[in-house]
Amino acid sequence: MSSRVTHAPRQSARSKLIDAAHMLVRKQGYAATSVDEICAAAGVSKGAFFHHFASKEELGVAAAEQWTARADELIFTLPPWVRIEDPLERLLAHIDFRLFMLEGPPEGFTCFVGTMVQESFASSEALRHASEASISAYCERLAVDIEAAIARYRIRDGVSAISLAWHVQAVLQGAFVIAKARNSPREARDSVLHLKRYIKMLFDGGENR
Repeated sequence: MSSRVTHAPRQSARSKLIDAAHMLVRKQGYAATSVDEICAAAGVSKGAFFHHFASKEELGVAAAEQWTARADELIFTLPPWVRIEDPLERLLAHIDFRLFMLEGPPEGFTCFVGTMVQESFASSEALRHASEASISAYCERLAVDIEAAIARYRIRDGVSAISLAWHVQAVLQGAFVIAKARNSPREARDSVLHLKRYIKMLFDGGENR
């Protein structure tokens, strides 16, 4: 009787380079991360880098697009709370999940596109646009759940779904900056807890949730 050993598919050089960019940029910033460092972290040659990307900027754009795809999967598709029927409970569970992620060193939970655009918004239109597209995609997806919650529950002050989604993103990005400045997630976690309290106050019937 023979046994067959199955192996996970090998990751492509392109995927390794994108993963390395995600890791290094979140840890040390876009400008401080060189192509040589990315290649070393990915375990690929510089020739392989330029086979896939014409420049670090082009890699940054591709990494932003992949960041969006991963966020959609890890935040909006796979977690069990995304199947909660009540849209307000689902929204609050989303905030709880983002709070849960704020653990460990800042480079482990901060945002790749948020980090990149802070450095490059005035120097690279391509990176600014790619970062904006990624952040907008998150807000537009979150607004779907917020809109459903508004349809079921009244919301105060005529707040729109998309404006509240952008506020959630603004709080998260600000929390990431604070975590980096403090080298600790504690104050960032407090900010997200305040965000949850604010969302509860906006929705009638949310005070006891």
